[in-house]
Amino acid sequence: MNEQLFALDIGTRSVVGLLMERDEDQYKLVDYYMMEHQERSMLDGQIHNIVSVSKVIQQVKLHLENQHNTVLHSVCVAAAGRALKTKRIISAKDITQQPLMNQEDILFLELEAVQKAQYQLATTEEDASMDYYCVGYSVIQYSLDGETIGSLIDQQGEQAEVEIIATFLPKVVVESLLSALQRADLELEALTLEPIAAIHVLMPPSMRRLNVALVDIGAGTSDIALTSEGTVTAYGMVPKAGDEITEAISDQYLLDFNQAEDFKKEITLHKKATVSDILGFEQTIEYPDFIEQVAPAVDTLAGSIAEEITELNGTPPKAVMLVGGGSQTPELAKRLAIKLNLPANRVAIRGVDAIPFLSKQDNLPIGPEFITPIGIAIAAKQNPVHYISVTVNHRIIRLFEMKTLTVADCLLAAGINVKKLYGKPGMAAMVEYNDKAVTLPGTFGLAPTIQLNGENANVDDTIHNGDTLLIEKGNDGKHALMTVGEFIGELHTITVFYNQNTYQVNASLTINGRSAKMDTLLNDGDKIAYRSQITVADFLQQFQLDKNIHQDFTVWVDDQKLVLADFSKSLQLNNVQARLDQTLKNGDQLIEYSISEPTVDDLISKLEVQAYRELIITYNHKPLTLRKELVSVYRHGEVLAFDDVIHDQDKLQIKKLSTDPFIFQDIFRFISLDLSQAKGRVELIRNGNPATFFEELQPNDQIEIIL
Repeated sequence: MNEQLFALDIGTRSVVGLLMERDEDQYKLVDYYMMEHQERSMLDGQIHNIVSVSKVIQQVKLHLENQHNTVLHSVCVAAAGRALKTKRIISAKDITQQPLMNQEDILFLELEAVQKAQYQLATTEEDASMDYYCVGYSVIQYSLDGETIGSLIDQQGEQAEVEIIATFLPKVVVESLLSALQRADLELEALTLEPIAAIHVLMPPSMRRLNVALVDIGAGTSDIALTSEGTVTAYGMVPKAGDEITEAISDQYLLDFNQAEDFKKEITLHKKATVSDILGFEQTIEYPDFIEQVAPAVDTLAGSIAEEITELNGTPPKAVMLVGGGSQTPELAKRLAIKLNLPANRVAIRGVDAIPFLSKQDNLPIGPEFITPIGIAIAAKQNPVHYISVTVNHRIIRLFEMKTLTVADCLLAAGINVKKLYGKPGMAAMVEYNDKAVTLPGTFGLAPTIQLNGENANVDDTIHNGDTLLIEKGNDGKHALMTVGEFIGELHTITVFYNQNTYQVNASLTINGRSAKMDTLLNDGDKIAYRSQITVADFLQQFQLDKNIHQDFTVWVDDQKLVLADFSKSLQLNNVQARLDQTLKNGDQLIEYSISEPTVDDLISKLEVQAYRELIITYNHKPLTLRKELVSVYRHGEVLAFDDVIHDQDKLQIKKLSTDPFIFQDIFRFISLDLSQAKGRVELIRNGNPATFFEELQPNDQIEIIL
């Protein structure tokens, strides 16, 4: 026995009832009946007068019952696509300290965007009192640090963003629909959405991987649905449709609205029509003239539909299907193709004959206005929308099953703020690095844990009626914990040769003024000083060699310390005098060396002591300098000559000598006299006069000694 189906298309202007039969995979239209509303009891897909609408439903039901001698108890209906609310929104997340993003992180970011859209929708003034079901969302694009990117998986940066389009259905739309059916003594057998109904009968699942737009153009609104990758990705609505063209005809030809509607249908069908305007003048209009007059209105409607499609889809789709009575508007398909930059054959009006599993009959209405009513009967039966119950954190949540439901849908319905489920980042620490403040972040908080019926689950896992969900906040991150090695990285090390010995030299590293090891843990407030460049001074200090270099040459004179800086030790770098601030390179050679040791004379000069006095005379007609020492220098009790070398740390004594005047006999210490050549008595002459050995000499005296 064939299965009988009863469906209602409850529209803004009228209610269409259909009786259909199902024979396995084929459907047959048995009868249909349409009745217009007597008043404005419907507006934009929302029932505003439940009593009035229920009366029209009841009359349509009674007509079909009387015609076929049957009693109808249950019905398939659809929620109007124009009742859907669509929001486009961006959600951003700081990922500076987060590990590489995985699929779960991205899904949570998308879910956060849906919640933001839902919150915005619920807090707008016009919709503040409404509850919404999310019936689907699609990702427009991902961004990383302001740049569009194909995928966020395993990406690193500062800020990740996702932009989505989310679609919501007001709960009141469904409830008012159920109330109107109940008043007409009908039970809801199955529910669907009008755009889903049209897509279901025109596009089998195998075609839904294509990016196609379906536009249901009615009287007051144009409903849009988009498919891609095997599913319906977005819904939209334009508050313009066939009535816009009818009003343009009414204004142009001075016709009332109903006349203009009849005229539009006749001239579209016969390409010529005769009308009488409100002044009684009759005229015959040819189709080309008609097209020219209504072109601006058609162009406006096409532009609005194209703009909404592009907004929802991101780019023009591959093709567009037009259904509904308004789709027959002259030139609309052609102009819409131009607006979307599509070939003319990619935008087409689809009639009932395009439904593959509908039996062809003589009484079958063939126009595009019957696509949605027939689709409601078939889609609502084959893919009905149910309410299901799920327990979320010990609270029962009811969901509107308009698509395959996931854990994410449960979180939305339960009003759980996904952002607050993430663990808090660990406490950061502040340190100073080379006099600059640096923040050491704590570890990133973990994502929330989800259990579905006691098993670990992800946000995109499918849920079913009666499932139990338990969502727990992710663990908080740990406080900042970092070693010096983790903070700085690899320590700079070079090889240096010092006096032919090999040294491995590390860069200068201190914490709070003290040398530190690479495994030292950093604490809040630590002051780190690190120089990757190693100077001569750093090297000498690191190996405690600085005591040997530039060591002062010291002697003790009469128990008083005396430093002879000019004779201290020094250092050569690659055979050149070294400076302490010079930077060392790998393989550099340092050699310690000393300047020659000082003499007693150098010591006397340093002390600025007068060591001797001199007297210049003339001896045998030649100048002669007499010298008398004024001091004597002793080392270990021995007198040192003025040209004797002294050593570092010597202990010396200086004694002053008498200051007696020069006498004649002092000359003999400075001259050489051969007495074997004397022929008699030796004569001593001073300034031409005989002199004695003890005679005091004066500067410039003329001295002669005659043998």
